[in-house]
Amino acid sequence: MLPHSIELIPRSEASLEADLLRIRESLPGFDTVNIPDLSRFALRSWDACRMARGHVSRAIPHLRAMDFDLMGAQRAPLSLDLLKQRILEAGLEEVIVVQGDTPDGCAPRGVTTSVQLIRALRETLPDLTIFAALDPYRASPARECAYAREKREAGADGFFTQPFFDLRYQDVWADLLAGERVYWGVSPVMAASTRRYWERRNLAFLPRDFEPTLAWNRCYAKRAIAWAAECQASLYFMPIRVDLVEILGGLTEGS
Repeated sequence: MLPHSIELIPRSEASLEADLLRIRESLPGFDTVNIPDLSRFALRSWDACRMARGHVSRAIPHLRAMDFDLMGAQRAPLSLDLLKQRILEAGLEEVIVVQGDTPDGCAPRGVTTSVQLIRALRETLPDLTIFAALDPYRASPARECAYAREKREAGADGFFTQPFFDLRYQDVWADLLAGERVYWGVSPVMAASTRRYWERRNLAFLPRDFEPTLAWNRCYAKRAIAWAAECQASLYFMPIRVDLVEILGGLTEGS
């Protein structure tokens, strides 16, 4: 079983440092973080992970495939050679490849796909551990599984899923992904607006007993941790708009 991870938003070096200190001091059961690469913030994921390595044993950056130019089209800001340099300079051993969403009001770049970036990274950095994204909501399970197989054939070692909110549906996907290395997503939903985001933007669904409360979300997180222990699985937590310690404190052994 891989250890559980916490997803941290790299708003700034100062905020990231504060989050990392809170994890080290108040959540000692976690020694892995994963960090998205978000265009609205100046701090890139690989630089944020280099910072994080001073606090946790594993730090995994997200790489947005749409940001990289593999064909010399010069429609994306970064080349494969520059990406390789950044990964090596930061001493990174693992990455997560996602497609990336085009910011509102911007024309889509359409330069590189996730599969293409995974294949290129596997060829240029053969020892790198590459996780791919998996979305259980955007298509039928058969189509998403076929897409996952395509990513595996390109060189992906495992997957990070979009958050699940119902362990019954997670069980279905655990059967579909049997034998794969998977980090299963867990994200608190503390407001009606957050629920609308997951349901409308990501086509996710929440169980009938869902409540947008700290108590419900902590209970679900606790159940997910128990599920992971029973299945020898790993989770990653996305504490969006909620205090790290409030939602996760005391839920894992040693924390």
